[in-house]
Amino acid sequence: MSFLPINKKEMEDRGWIAPDFVFVSGDAYVDHPSFGVAILTRLLEAEGYKVCVLAQPDWKDTESFKIFGKPKYGFFISGGVIDSMVNHYTVNKVHRKKDVYSPGGSTHKRPDRAVTVYSNKIRQAYGQIPIVIGGIEASLRRFSHYDYWEDKIKHSILIDSQADLLIYGMGERTIIEVAKALEMGHGEALYNIRGTSYVLPENKLPETIKAFLMTDKSDDKNFVLLNSYESLLKDKKAYIKNFLTQSRENDPVYGRCLLEKVQYKYVIQNPPQFPLSVEEADRVYALPFERTWHPVYDKEGGIEALKEVEFSITSHRGCFGSCNFCALTYHFGRRIVKRSEASILREAKILTKSPRFKGYIHDLGGPTANFRNIACDKQVKYGVCKDRQCMFPKLCPNLKVSHREYLDILRKLRKLDKVKKVFIRSGIRFDYLMADKDDTFFNELCKYHISGQLKVAPEHFSDNVLKYMGKCPHSVYENFKEKYNRVNKKLGKKQYLVPYLMSSHPGSSMKDALKMKEMLKGDFIPEQVQDFYPTPSTLSTLMYYTEMDPFTFKKIYVAKTPQEKKAQRDLLSKKSSNHKSQNRGAKHHKG
Repeated sequence: MSFLPINKKEMEDRGWIAPDFVFVSGDAYVDHPSFGVAILTRLLEAEGYKVCVLAQPDWKDTESFKIFGKPKYGFFISGGVIDSMVNHYTVNKVHRKKDVYSPGGSTHKRPDRAVTVYSNKIRQAYGQIPIVIGGIEASLRRFSHYDYWEDKIKHSILIDSQADLLIYGMGERTIIEVAKALEMGHGEALYNIRGTSYVLPENKLPETIKAFLMTDKSDDKNFVLLNSYESLLKDKKAYIKNFLTQSRENDPVYGRCLLEKVQYKYVIQNPPQFPLSVEEADRVYALPFERTWHPVYDKEGGIEALKEVEFSITSHRGCFGSCNFCALTYHFGRRIVKRSEASILREAKILTKSPRFKGYIHDLGGPTANFRNIACDKQVKYGVCKDRQCMFPKLCPNLKVSHREYLDILRKLRKLDKVKKVFIRSGIRFDYLMADKDDTFFNELCKYHISGQLKVAPEHFSDNVLKYMGKCPHSVYENFKEKYNRVNKKLGKKQYLVPYLMSSHPGSSMKDALKMKEMLKGDFIPEQVQDFYPTPSTLSTLMYYTEMDPFTFKKIYVAKTPQEKKAQRDLLSKKSSNHKSQNRGAKHHKG
């Protein structure tokens, strides 16, 4: 095993004259399965392609994009694990002091809007070479979207970036299909791949789309025409309708091709890609990762982001929780994609052989740790429900609630040689846990998988705000907290709950913030409260921009000024002397 080439010398050491693909990344190169670029480049390698990684090129110098020479088939671009704007700026639009995905935490290794900048630099360097963009930064901007940093509606990133194709969602299956289409010579095959978007001028539209645009568009089985970009600038209700349509068509079983007109062009999104099978997911995580950063970063102290996940294991992807403020619903989708038990145990054994392994597996989970399987069997044949959530406003009666399979894997991990403890840190959905009539997992969670603290996300204590967040009523959290304390007392353990709380979410007034402050009395007071951050393509961002309930069009209160947001945050952040000792205790037991 070895790292993929990151410079010309490493490429030539392999005997290559030029690569098939260059993969450009806004992150430093970390060859670990927690990093999407590592997965996709290893997957392309496994398919027989020569792949070089251009990590954090100097975006001010076009020559830095030419270090490998012209690739045979084209470029792939990702802004990184985190959106570059979120990576660079706090919710107050202040520059962050550290970038954990860059060597030594440097904040100057990538540009704002990295995907767009990289793509335009490649166009300057090579002209009409195929460029494919992807990752969360591109995925969330595939259509017209509200941009918090410029406070306006921006059109698709495809237009600004001048890219040929955009891969949205999970990219493994799609990137292989795209690579093969490019190898075959580009052509129309490139535009018939699920999980992709592209832009065409009106005069170059396929005949099927031209025919659709000339017919009654109200109930077509294959296409949906969204409101045009120009209409969104004039009418916030048109923007709401577009977003809801995009969300409802975001399923591979029934999702249709979506069209959005921008001046004389159309942004065209093919239906979503089908999720990976268990066998396909297993193959991904069995790829020959080095599981660390490239040695070139050693002298700068390495990559801090790896330290938290180096000994963590991804058991699944996807989330049917569908919180309104979370982009995962739009990016990952609501269908769970899981790995087999054998695959997980195989990776755990690899971890135990690392000289850096100290006996602790830091996490076994995914976006939500205890969502191991699909929400219900209907999703396989019919797709996820268009106008019904699995867990809001209450749990769907079809929801399959069980922790048995997850628990079996945890038990087997605990028995492995050299494993002292297995933590769960990727987040427990407590309302799902409370719905499980079997308390075995609850008991073993407290007994074996917590180190003094369990982080959970009630987000708010006002039912009015929770309604706009798409979260369960506060009473569910109160019942969970009572049960958690009771179980720990029975086990003889002194373990704390650390609630994640969010201030100034759309719909949250000062009255709601005061209510939460009052309800926090006698409970853990968080040291930090997160302000709502309006990132692209979430339902909560839609509410923030439009100041409307998207399902009723009724006006809702939105804290937008720095003064309004600070007032709500301060109410939840200030700690009275009555809580000092409890806070110190929680710090002491921090996992």
